[in-house]
Amino acid sequence: MSHVVATRAPISQTWTFFEGEWHEGNVAIMGPRTHGAWLASTVFDGARRMGGRFPDLEAHCARVNRSAISFGLEPVVATARWMELAREGAARFGPEADLYIRPMYWAESGLGGGVMFDPASTCWCMNLYEAPLPEPSGAAITLSPFRRPTADCAPVEAKAGALYPNGARALREALARGFGNCLMTDMLGNVAELANANVFLVKDGVVMTPVPNGTFLDGITRRRVISLLRQDGVEVVERTLRYADFKAADEIFSSGNFQKVAPITGVDGRTLGIGPMTLRARALYWAFAAEG
Repeated sequence: MSHVVATRAPISQTWTFFEGEWHEGNVAIMGPRTHGAWLASTVFDGARRMGGRFPDLEAHCARVNRSAISFGLEPVVATARWMELAREGAARFGPEADLYIRPMYWAESGLGGGVMFDPASTCWCMNLYEAPLPEPSGAAITLSPFRRPTADCAPVEAKAGALYPNGARALREALARGFGNCLMTDMLGNVAELANANVFLVKDGVVMTPVPNGTFLDGITRRRVISLLRQDGVEVVERTLRYADFKAADEIFSSGNFQKVAPITGVDGRTLGIGPMTLRARALYWAFAAEG
């Protein structure tokens, strides 16, 4: 029997497929004894519907299953089924609505009531909600004192909910200093990513981005932007980058599912314009998305 209960949270239009049916609103699907709520045994992914299209939907639906395997949960929903539910759920919204599409897995029970979860208790849902794409107004960034974990101390190969509080505290600290986002380094002091997105810089016409080194997700939108730029004749280099490289950059932009490609307009008090390569990357991505 379903234990879904509607909540009164002021949210945008939302639909969730859980326990065999669609539910409207921000439904309560976890209880205080649910392992995922108590001890963060959750993984998820995020796709988009934008302009009526679903760019890279299959890649996002496949990655949530890889995250589940990496985390130790059971990926009980086939990629094709995730995709089917995403399109089915999207049909419940207006045809022009920009949507965030979030497949999720979590553990319901712990083994012996303790820290270790029971993979056989894996639960899942498909959640969609209206989320307009933010205007590309840009944000100023700084260097965070907080770092990205390595694989020996966190489940960095999974898109796991447990990883995000670290990014949240980095954002809070940066906001308190008047910045809109921040760069986070790995344990060696090399730049990994922004607190909530992958990052690129442009110097003398060359696009550079941190090489994936196991401390951050090699994002689906990140890989797409690299591919589109290279196909358009742009030199894109994945390499080890330090904060000094970003402070000296001609342009900086981010990639991620929520904003897709977004400009960075300042770094530690130095103003950056929204440059031609940033605009080129955005145009290339939106052209791709229009076909997706």
